[in-house]
Amino acid sequence: MLIGKIIGNVWATRKSESLSGYKLMIVEPYEYKKHSRKYPVVAVDTIGAGIGEMVLVVSGSSARLGAGNQTSPIDHTIVGIIDKIDLQEE
Repeated sequence: MLIGKIIGNVWATRKSESLSGYKLMIVEPYEYKKHSRKYPVVAVDTIGAGIGEMVLVVSGSSARLGAGNQTSPIDHTIVGIIDKIDLQEE
C-alpha cells in the first residue's frame, strides 16, 4: 500500500473493454525521503477522490480485488482518502 496525492486524471476513449466505467486518476507517491524519487502512477478510483487529495493506493492483485474485477488489467486502485498523517521527525 502507498500514500500519494492525486495530481490529475486520465481520459481514454479507447481502452480495454474491462476498464469501461472506471475513473482513472494520476497519483504522485508521497516522498518520505527526498532522495527516494517515485514516479506518478495511474490508479482506478473506487471512492470518488478528487485532485489534490491524499489517498491510499493498493497495487497488484489487491488493486484488482479493490476494484472488484479480478480479470481487468488494473495495477493500482485508490481505496481510501487520507484525513491526516502524523510522522515523527528523525
